[in-house]
Amino acid sequence: MINSINGILEAAKGGTTGVIAVAAAHDQPVIEAVVAARKEGIAIPLLVGHVDKIEAMLRDEGENPADYEIIAGDTDADCAAKAVALCAEGKANFLMKGILGTADLMRAVFNKECGLRTSHLTTHCMIYECDAYEKMLVLTDGGVNTFPDFDKKVEILENAAMVLQALGYASINASCICGAEQVNPKIQSTVEADELSKMDRWQKYNMNVIGPVALDLAVSKEACHHKGFHAPGAGEADILMVPNYEVGNGIGKALTMFANARNAGIILGAKVPIVLVSRADSADSKLASIALGSVLSARMKLD
Repeated sequence: MINSINGILEAAKGGTTGVIAVAAAHDQPVIEAVVAARKEGIAIPLLVGHVDKIEAMLRDEGENPADYEIIAGDTDADCAAKAVALCAEGKANFLMKGILGTADLMRAVFNKECGLRTSHLTTHCMIYECDAYEKMLVLTDGGVNTFPDFDKKVEILENAAMVLQALGYASINASCICGAEQVNPKIQSTVEADELSKMDRWQKYNMNVIGPVALDLAVSKEACHHKGFHAPGAGEADILMVPNYEVGNGIGKALTMFANARNAGIILGAKVPIVLVSRADSADSKLASIALGSVLSARMKLD
């Protein structure tokens, strides 16, 4: 079982090296990340974008551009389409966003004729690791689905469960985060969390789903003891499913800024994993996200 960021990095180095198509790769932080991934044996990059800029940036990193495959891309839309095509044609195993808008990339991903669309919902998972908690946490969805309805929440949970299954988890604890643990008909998120916790479909993932549950009861056995809260998996969540992206974004930023959490993020639901890194992400986070994409592309059946 892979239960740490270092474990993800080691699994990527020790497994089949994935090929990553980078859309609009003409960005120094992106080049830094893919150069590091190549050196570590984590991924082989295919760089789509402005050739002159990419070559100059590679030289700045002490690399020989001749050692890299570079595909000319003009506009953001052109770069996105060409990177997506590399994945659709089987030349790359996963996709990475460079210096272009997320909307431009996802528009190419969802192209009905030549994109990477599947019947699954596209969702975002962030894996966090911090000293204050004894194991990794998957936070979902704080990036793609803004205000998901009940049916979307089912798929969000399923995608997160499949990530952990791919990482070798034999059993999973998931918590549907709300403001409190009581069902309140006036607060729809608590009603839906209660319904999610009662579904039989989680048995195929060997996953306990509890909710509604406040954050402290999801991650602290001591808090559960003090409040007299008892449920399978309470206080030891592997997955935190948030009611909307605002809650997810807030928890994620707090983990990063206040708890100095290491993290790796991925978008699922397309035919290949999609790595989205932010300029604000640390070099460690960028590399971990690429490693996660490489591992999942080898271990998950995504179509």
